[in-house]
Amino acid sequence: MTIRPLDLLDLPTLARYRNDVLTLDSARALTRGHPLGAMGLLAYVNPSRHLYAAVDNGGESILLGGIIHTRGETFAKLLYLAPSDRLNDPQLPALIEHLAAQAGEWQAFHVLAEVDETSDAFQALRRAGFSVYAWQRVWDVSLLEKTESTPSLSWRRVRSLDIHAVQSLHHQIVPQLLHPVEPAPKDANGFFQHDGKGYARVTYGMYGIVLTPLIYPSESDTAENIRLLVASLSDRRGRPVYLNVRSYQAWLEPILEDLGANAATRQAVMVKHLGRLVKDGVPARTLPANAGIQPTQMSKMEVDE
Repeated sequence: MTIRPLDLLDLPTLARYRNDVLTLDSARALTRGHPLGAMGLLAYVNPSRHLYAAVDNGGESILLGGIIHTRGETFAKLLYLAPSDRLNDPQLPALIEHLAAQAGEWQAFHVLAEVDETSDAFQALRRAGFSVYAWQRVWDVSLLEKTESTPSLSWRRVRSLDIHAVQSLHHQIVPQLLHPVEPAPKDANGFFQHDGKGYARVTYGMYGIVLTPLIYPSESDTAENIRLLVASLSDRRGRPVYLNVRSYQAWLEPILEDLGANAATRQAVMVKHLGRLVKDGVPARTLPANAGIQPTQMSKMEVDE
């Protein structure tokens, strides 16, 4: 088995598999298109980006995989595996572990992947040390009709002064065990509800827009709230809009179904832990260089027999 980084001579191989690939980052695929598209191919040979691809050509067939990391984030994401008709190859877990090792070099603590639980890649990821921590389903909300704005439900762009409230909402909705894997937002990206009971991270791309909502469960006008959120996207330019619903927000799914939104297949959201972040660590005490150590003295006890 030979696993090595992608080089320029492999670009024709990548192009050959561009229509035979399994994507593992749904939001990126829906917004930026095919991971092996014309623009994406050149990105893999750009050393300034935390974007890495590897090739395994030591088995019966060639296997490909890609991983990406955003600087400053504690996690990396698997981008794709190819070819999609060879996901049961026994060498695939080794390729996945190789990609995860690259994430460790980027100082990432976790690697994430999103995959259909019926896919052969699901089993390969499990053998490579991944486990399921949540489920998700992507809903197409492009055709939701616009509605009149309700002041108490309206949304606006997140401002820097909203970050504390957004983080508080995140900690209330996302289970505590998932906080290391899904950290609270750190920047002003997305939409915030005026009453502070809703937030939606937004991912823009040439091919679509993905919203990842955090809506407080006690919200009584959720259907109207979702309509207003979609209507807040004033710069859609004809692009489709998707709502990414994680399992801890599964109560939104019946509402989306009633609204007429179209659901994609449920996916398992998987994680491989590469390290453990220690907060507020206390350094071990060390003795001064000039300190002396008094040896322990032991004396023999005489016992009368």
